[in-house]
Amino acid sequence: MEGDVEILHPRPNAIAAAMYTLRDLGVEAIILHGPTGCNFKTARMLEDDGVRVFTTAMTEQDYIFGGRTKLLEVLKKVTERFSFKLVGIVGTCASMIIGEDMQGVKEEFLASCNANTKIVVVEVHCGFSDNTVGAIKALEAAFKEGLLDGRELERQKKLLRKATEIEKERGMASLEYIPPSRGDDKRDVAEELFERLRAADGAKVACVLNAKKELGYIFADVLLAVNEAAAASGAEVVNIANLDPKQGLPRVRRHAENILRELERRGVKINYFTGGLDDYSFAGEAAARILRRYAADVPVLVCIGNPHAVPLDSDSSSEALQRRGLSIAVTNGPREVIPLRKLGYDRVIVELDAHSKVVGVSKLVEAEFGVAVRDVARAGGS
Repeated sequence: MEGDVEILHPRPNAIAAAMYTLRDLGVEAIILHGPTGCNFKTARMLEDDGVRVFTTAMTEQDYIFGGRTKLLEVLKKVTERFSFKLVGIVGTCASMIIGEDMQGVKEEFLASCNANTKIVVVEVHCGFSDNTVGAIKALEAAFKEGLLDGRELERQKKLLRKATEIEKERGMASLEYIPPSRGDDKRDVAEELFERLRAADGAKVACVLNAKKELGYIFADVLLAVNEAAAASGAEVVNIANLDPKQGLPRVRRHAENILRELERRGVKINYFTGGLDDYSFAGEAAARILRRYAADVPVLVCIGNPHAVPLDSDSSSEALQRRGLSIAVTNGPREVIPLRKLGYDRVIVELDAHSKVVGVSKLVEAEFGVAVRDVARAGGS
């Protein structure tokens, strides 16, 4: 994109994005064709989420003479030892720089054995400025193998490109360097929120869930806690959420179904659906359109997950926020705090360990801010 800011702080990479996308497509195992430590943390989290990750453990010698033989050997060992139906092969900087023919290895393997395994090859490295390129490359490779249709492929690409645009305009890629921040004190903000709910005197308050994939399990707990506090204080909540279970990749649709089922069981109704958990980029715009209907009479706004994707006013987000009594943004990104404050949010909460807490789960996970809100509500305020 022309005019991009040169970013100095670390950001997510395209290899990790490709791996997570393969997981959401139902891949059972991933072979990373690269050094043993490449994307180690991502591999560990995916294994906790039920995906086996293997490596060809390329060395300096392989950088010179090539790692084709290693990849073929690992592919044979993995398919012989396990009964995987769907395997992903993902490139790394090392294998892509030397021009490794991973597709050729796949074809040689399939021609030489009778393995009942479908293989998706993703040619990706970390040299792309946008991590979403990795997700798009994984989707395109999956499309070639018949794992999704052309309509869903184009829809997903549109969502990912929009997400990149938002990051550059209002998120972590909007400034050259953003220092990490823990945000505001959760207990202090919970007390302030509860007092505002009590003062709302029956007025509606808005709670927007605009979460991404499995992070919905922890961010939905904040929505649940706000609803519980509102019930204790006599306020009414308008719940807006990207929890449409009919939208998105198979795994993501299941997440939405699980979250909705639990919210309904606990008495929380979603008033407006803005899309699926894949759709947070465009779902944010849908949430903003709904919020404008309530602009004059919503004294409290809690925006959870990806608040920077919710453009609250077409002219000035800050002005729109200032018309409210209290606006709270809840994110899991320490480097989202400064951009969110720049957008005009009064308070910013960071759920720092959110991603590690939701790996491998299928039900709501308590958020630290959710716990604080409940504690304050039970105590009746400060």
